[in-house]
Amino acid sequence: MQLPELAPFVERLRGALAGRTPAPVDRPEARRAAVALLVAGGADPVVLFIKRQRRTGDPWSGQMALPGGFASAQDASLEATARRETAEETGIDLGDAMLLGSLDDVSPRTPYLPPIVVRPFAFLLPERRQPVPGPEVEAAVWLPVSQLFSPRFRRPFRLTLPGEARDFPSIVIGEYTIWGLTERVLNQLEELGVARIGAD
Repeated sequence: MQLPELAPFVERLRGALAGRTPAPVDRPEARRAAVALLVAGGADPVVLFIKRQRRTGDPWSGQMALPGGFASAQDASLEATARRETAEETGIDLGDAMLLGSLDDVSPRTPYLPPIVVRPFAFLLPERRQPVPGPEVEAAVWLPVSQLFSPRFRRPFRLTLPGEARDFPSIVIGEYTIWGLTERVLNQLEELGVARIGAD
């Protein structure tokens, strides 16, 4: 893939992930899954998100997420899982996308959610492509990096659990609220020094 003129954010992301070994989560009982942190380059980079359909029995029903899902026996690797699920959920083929690297595994911290371990893979596309939501997806949207990592869009998200109410970090951009595992994936970029708003 011929690289576009890269924004500083994309350069930092590529540098931070090059040759990096992701930290695994040791949960032998958990199902394995993978997601794609899909960045479209250019002067104003954007990241692709999906909003899941509301479905009975789905613990992540209606939530914002990165494209991805559970590993299949037919997948050669978790990277292959991320590529397959992205195509199924958004209609975007990552065949010509550049794999930048992997982030650390994430897993739910609450006993109210099924045991899963998710491996995030970061990909770069030369340009933004129009997503076509799959049957499990209500919407697929590109959101700008300049907003995703700005403190102006940070809000506490209150969730009522059995016997308690807890506040979680979240990002609110228009009608979309990003929290939970997806927010934790994005937070890794801040911890790596990639998401320095104002430095671009």
